[in-house]
Amino acid sequence: MQTDFLVIGSGIAGLTYALKVAEARPDKHVTVITKAQADETNTKYAQGGIAGVWDDDTDSFDKHIEDTLIAGDGLCNTEVVEIVVKEGPQRIREIIDWGARFDKDPDGDYSLGKEGGHSVNRILHHKDVTGKEMERALLQKIQSLPNIQLINYWFVVDIITQHHLGYLVTKATLDIECYGVYVLNLRTNSIEKILSKVTVLATGGNGQVYRTTTNPKIATGDGVAMVYRAKGRIENMEFIQFHPTALFQPGVSPSFLITEAVRGDGGILRNKNGEAFMERYDERKDLAPRDIVARAIDNEMKKGGTEHVYLDCRHMDIDKFKHHFPNIYEKCLSIGIDVSQHMIPVAPAAHYSCGGIKTDEMGRTSIRNLYACGECASTGLHGANRLASNSLLEAMVFGHRAYLDSLEEVNKMEISSPTGGGREGAIPDWHDVGTSEPKEMILITQSLKELQLVMSDYVGIVRTDVRLARAMKRLDLLYHETEDLYRTTHVSSYLLELRNLITVGYLIVKGAEFRKESRGLHYNTDHPAKSHLVENIVL
Repeated sequence: MQTDFLVIGSGIAGLTYALKVAEARPDKHVTVITKAQADETNTKYAQGGIAGVWDDDTDSFDKHIEDTLIAGDGLCNTEVVEIVVKEGPQRIREIIDWGARFDKDPDGDYSLGKEGGHSVNRILHHKDVTGKEMERALLQKIQSLPNIQLINYWFVVDIITQHHLGYLVTKATLDIECYGVYVLNLRTNSIEKILSKVTVLATGGNGQVYRTTTNPKIATGDGVAMVYRAKGRIENMEFIQFHPTALFQPGVSPSFLITEAVRGDGGILRNKNGEAFMERYDERKDLAPRDIVARAIDNEMKKGGTEHVYLDCRHMDIDKFKHHFPNIYEKCLSIGIDVSQHMIPVAPAAHYSCGGIKTDEMGRTSIRNLYACGECASTGLHGANRLASNSLLEAMVFGHRAYLDSLEEVNKMEISSPTGGGREGAIPDWHDVGTSEPKEMILITQSLKELQLVMSDYVGIVRTDVRLARAMKRLDLLYHETEDLYRTTHVSSYLLELRNLITVGYLIVKGAEFRKESRGLHYNTDHPAKSHLVENIVL
């Protein structure tokens, strides 16, 4: 199969890119592939909203930039922060034009929310299902463009580079090129190759590397793992954001998110004794940045010997709560919690990866003809800690910037091998001669449980050198066992996801071991002081 533009992932980043190139070049073919249903993405589960400077009377670019830089704790790329903040409002207007509906006040102005780390109200939202509404609008818009082909249930196995043509490719190779991908067709269980002039990774996050996460089951770090195997550059993987307030339900995965906007509207965190504790940790109290709130909750749980704290909404206007947070209200009610009468049990859960595939300001990766945008990318916007509701904004801005750059590049590209011959003949088909069907599924499922336990117990909100060293030893064993399975058995989505998650776990631990300081989302009790000597860690 051949295409001009190949987009892997159907969340807000991938769909924004696909729509723009398809509209600009109706003579070109755009292929979007996803390993599940088209709307099963991290975007769909985003509750709070999208941040953008909307009210010039109360807000400004400078304020949004400053809030982002403060949250990023000294590691943001200032140029990228300015790009995203200043270009963001135009991208939001575009998705409104495409049909996305954001809540408005009775007077007809957009209702702007406030979340942790923001100095003013600037977050547009649709109830408590903002991501789902934006995903709906994008998928509906795609149906009107005949040159976009959207294919469900195709799982990308690996990026095709010179390595597959017999060339030696290492981290030191300067001209690594992407020619397309190998994919596992989950309907036919066969592996095929897709060749493309331009490939865009928009594969989302990796929350499933932890036992407790707000991310859906599909969030297995596939893009990051593939680029690392292809010898591309990965950056700042130690910065995993734990959302402070996931609904506490033992054994339930993924965890149901209680958006930060609830605290923005007045919700108060309390410990087991009913004390409002955040004032002891930060003057911004319940609306401090997420890294501070998550560590505070973790500390209160450890001091009190509990598995959760509480979010108190009993003093809030219940009618307003039902209007703004209908899904949260119904979810709590379904498990016997009336938010007007009872406090909500909450605990931190893995939520967002601030690091990822290293890109420049146009979304280019270190591999030619390969772009990355959305959560799988490390653009420099988030630094050591993402400011709430900046992720959907970043995805749209970099989807747009990758479109601008690749539109120029695609005219120069041919589907050909490095030697000038046709790729069709040069790139081999997938080769799995000698492999067999896996005999015991437990080898995969148990390894996944072990991985998630290791990461949660040793590489969570608070870390130590000993825990990180122990995690690395466990991961090394899991890696070798899983690679043996990969070499000797037919691949499946379960095996591929396990393989990718182990790679992501390794990258998180390796980054955490290199960072001999505590900064943002990485807190190591053996190195509690911040050091300005430690910059971005590229693996």
